[in-house]
Amino acid sequence: MIARTWRGTVRTADGDRYVRYIEDTGIAEYKACAGNRGAWLLSRDLGDGRTEIVTLSFWVDRDSIREFAGDDIERAVFYPDDDAYLLERDLTVTHYEIADPEARGPIPTADRA
Repeated sequence: MIARTWRGTVRTADGDRYVRYIEDTGIAEYKACAGNRGAWLLSRDLGDGRTEIVTLSFWVDRDSIREFAGDDIERAVFYPDDDAYLLERDLTVTHYEIADPEARGPIPTADRA
């Protein structure tokens, strides 16, 4: 099992609109992939007029990630309106191997959360 993260920042005033936008685009596309085991969007106010956005998703394996991201799974995926919102963005994503997913039980899905 693999966890995938990405981060960017938006103006705090745009935070709610951007969250809805990413839920309707990126998060929806993650969840539509057969090998996806859940996707969440995290946000936090940085206190300086910016809000940090982090996407967190769980995948069966790297081949499953390719279904969403294409062959270069390290490259971040962007959407047409991202430029209108993002002040800064990671151009790559970070992948983490989940050490022992069986010992921790199933990862909750949005349907069960």
